[in-house]
Amino acid sequence: MINCVLSPSLLSANFVFLGHELGELEKAGVKWLHLDVMDGVFVPNITFGAPLIRSIRKACPLFFDVHLMIDRPDAYLEDFAAAGADLLTTHIEALTHPQRTLARIRELGIKAGISLNPGTGFERLKWLLPWVDLILIMGVNPGFSGQPFIAETVGKTRACRRFLTDEGYPDTPIEVDGGVSLLNIKTLIEAGADALVSGSAFFGSGDRALSYKKFNEIAEQARVNTDRGFERLKMWKRNQ
Repeated sequence: MINCVLSPSLLSANFVFLGHELGELEKAGVKWLHLDVMDGVFVPNITFGAPLIRSIRKACPLFFDVHLMIDRPDAYLEDFAAAGADLLTTHIEALTHPQRTLARIRELGIKAGISLNPGTGFERLKWLLPWVDLILIMGVNPGFSGQPFIAETVGKTRACRRFLTDEGYPDTPIEVDGGVSLLNIKTLIEAGADALVSGSAFFGSGDRALSYKKFNEIAEQARVNTDRGFERLKMWKRNQ
């Protein structure tokens, strides 16, 4: 049973053995792969772009959860969709016309996510919710993996879940990215998270299958204390 989606961040994988890493994730039963795209402008780091995603798409059947931490993302939506993204998340802080961006992502046949930095309130999304497939809440200031988790993220996640329910969108998934580990996933799920991104905490353990097993065990404990079945995310599949 998938109780909450774990989306391991490729940024923390061993790129020397990238093909092996992807194979290990698939064997472990992981369904999603988080791909952090950074440009050195919107965030103080540079990672990879559409060419790498296009390359691994040819050999990897996982659901590609692509997170654009870049300036002027509208110029690259088509590129990342064509490269194999299944979910494309952009930052509200980087968008001039967010409704147009979200609508365009959906027009490309993929899911549209919107991300919020730690200092950004989810109230900015009020009039965008009809076009939002997922809200990503940052648990750290974006740019580098391995940062400590910002504790206020739990309260923000809980408040965002209430906000979505009050606005008539109780089934819109919430994803949390940054500082996620086995120590806080239960609290985050109980607060309302449906998907969790884990980078250094997941890949640093060495044993991918064991990490995923432990995650699911804790997620099951958390699910007992919530009324959320994560049904919507269970239906999200890779675009063929």
